[in-house]
Amino acid sequence: MTTDFSTLPLTPQMLANLKSLDYQKMTPIQAASLPSLLQGKDLIAQAKTGSGKTAVFGIGLLSKLNVAKYRIQALVLCPTRELADQVGKEIRRLARCMPNIKLVSLCGGKPFGPQVGSLEHGAHIAVGTPGRILKHLQKGTLDLRNIETLVLDEADRMLDMGFYDDISTVIDHTPSKRQTLLFSATYPESIKGMSQQFQHEPIMVTVDATHSEVHIKQHFYEVEKGQRINTLTTLLTQHKPESTVVFCHTRQQCQEVADELQQRGFEALALHGDLDQKERDQVLVMFSNKSCPILVATDVAARGLDIKELGAVINFELSRDPEVHIHRIGRTGRAGKKGIAISLFIASEAHRVNALEEYLKSPIKIETLKNSDIEEGFKLQSPMVTFCIDGGRKDKVRPGDILGALTGDGGIPGNKVGKIDIFDHIAYVAIDRSIRKKALKQLSEGKIKGRRFKVRRLISFS
Repeated sequence: MTTDFSTLPLTPQMLANLKSLDYQKMTPIQAASLPSLLQGKDLIAQAKTGSGKTAVFGIGLLSKLNVAKYRIQALVLCPTRELADQVGKEIRRLARCMPNIKLVSLCGGKPFGPQVGSLEHGAHIAVGTPGRILKHLQKGTLDLRNIETLVLDEADRMLDMGFYDDISTVIDHTPSKRQTLLFSATYPESIKGMSQQFQHEPIMVTVDATHSEVHIKQHFYEVEKGQRINTLTTLLTQHKPESTVVFCHTRQQCQEVADELQQRGFEALALHGDLDQKERDQVLVMFSNKSCPILVATDVAARGLDIKELGAVINFELSRDPEVHIHRIGRTGRAGKKGIAISLFIASEAHRVNALEEYLKSPIKIETLKNSDIEEGFKLQSPMVTFCIDGGRKDKVRPGDILGALTGDGGIPGNKVGKIDIFDHIAYVAIDRSIRKKALKQLSEGKIKGRRFKVRRLISFS
């Protein structure tokens, strides 16, 4: 199978843009999907996290857009706000070679009014969550009669979250003649039913349902009841991963584990459904920019989490569903990098190990933790800290402005400045821990784009 983007019927501008974005060769899911997709065929794609699926439908829907027509021509439905935000960012990157493309993000947890304003000005692409898309349709603020491409991203999670009726109602507002692209990490009967209802003779593509031991080393530990947290801290001490996601089943368990880790000297944050949007944004920013090494999350909250270099995944409890287990551990060992996946279970949960063995069709080795001692005074500390700036996209603040304020008059080396995230009214910048005081002084006393903004350090650890 050819893996060169130049073999696809794409414009020279798109090919040049893909090259500039470091899209060197097609991933397996891209090579298997894009030729049929670009011919206008419906698609069901089953692929693990980090397989490059966003580029599949991003390239596909952009290739069909009529830029001169300011109507919503493509709709992407996502299960969570975080995933919708990441999908929107990636499509914008892919669209850089196409002037005047307008994409609107329509997600719950964000003010309704500004979204209405964006829609009134006209747009080509809408990316959002089913509930908020449905609300716009009910209020008459969104018109889907010109849809040519409909994308159902992480469709299995949307069904798990109870969105089937909302999705069905949204689809009723789109033309029957459209291209429908369905992406799912798993392929249960419910997804087959969804495909039969909403798609027309789809092409089925399945890539890498499980993960190679070459890239992901799995470890399974049976622990005594009540000893999970002690085992977790021991393993974190021994492996010292730069970034770890710890999966828990419930929101309460997430918060308790994160709090306990903090008390034991580990920088950890919880990500679950009880957080408001600002808190969720801050947690994701700090984890992705290396200001927090440990994220404790539920499966639903972690959907769409796109961390390119995740050192470890730890299952505080084994999932009841082998497919969810595969999806969880797929967040490490990406792009040819090596990762580790650690799973803890007590004796009464041994049946979950058996179910996983059956699913993987290979035996699982149960390991014993040889040494549970933790070196005295050990702390797992992040290499970066995050500063919050009270100015964002709506204030015309761009990443280059913040970088310039630090590296120009501030004299801070560019390699000491990490990821910069810009939101509507706020911005976050990661700074190397070694120069945090100098950077804070420069941002607080200096100017960004000729203006002074309030700056503070985000500290979420006790």
